Amino acid sequence: MRVLMLLAVLVTLTGCAVSSAFEASPEEIAAKVYVPNGPPKLTIFTMVNNETGHGGHTALMVSGSQQVIFDPAGSFQHELVAERGDVLYGISPAWVQAYKSAHARSTHHVVSQEIVVTPEQAERALQLVRQNGAVAGAFCTNSTSSILQQVPGFEDIQVTFYPIKFMNQIEARPDVVTDRYFENDAGDVRDGIEAAQS
Repeated sequence: MRVLMLLAVLVTLTGCAVSSAFEASPEEIAAKVYVPNGPPKLTIFTMVNNETGHGGHTALMVSGSQQVIFDPAGSFQHELVAERGDVLYGISPAWVQAYKSAHARSTHHVVSQEIVVTPEQAERALQLVRQNGAVAGAFCTNSTSSILQQVPGFEDIQVTFYPIKFMNQIEARPDVVTDRYFENDAGDVRDGIEAAQS
C-alpha cells in the first residue's frame, strides 16, 4: 500500500521533476543579489492543476536581507538568474512575475501565500534554503515543508509530500495573504520564461 501511495505522489508531482546541474559561483550570486523593499516575508507558491485541483509543485520565496526563491527540483532557469542548490538569486519583482507567469498556463494556476515575518525568521529561512542543496525530483513539497518547520514560529508545520496539504496548512495560519494567478496560454515553464522576458 505504501508503494502505491508513493507512486501516486510521484505521478502527481510532475511539476517538480527536473533539477538543474548548473551551480552559480559565489561571485555570480553576489553580483545578482536583490534587496527587497518592505517588511520581511515568506511566500509559498503552489502550482495547482485547474482541472483536478491537485498540486503540481511547491516553492518558497524568502524576502529578507535579500530575496530568493527556493525552487526545489524546479525547472525555472534563465541566464540572468543565478542558481545554486535549487535557490534562485536576484529575484526582483519582475522576476517574481516571470516565475509566476512561467508556471501559470491553461492547465495550472499559481497560488501565492504571503506571510510577514520577523527579520530573524526571514534570515533563518534564508540560511536553511541556502544550506539545503539541490532536491531530488518529486521532493519539492517535502523539502519546503521540512525547511519551514525549522523556522521559529513554524514548528507546528507538518512535513508532507502533498502540495495541497501543505497549502492548506499555510492557509489555516493567521495573517496569510493569498493570491491566485491565472494565464490561459498552452506553453510550459520555458515558454513562460521566454514570454515574460520578451
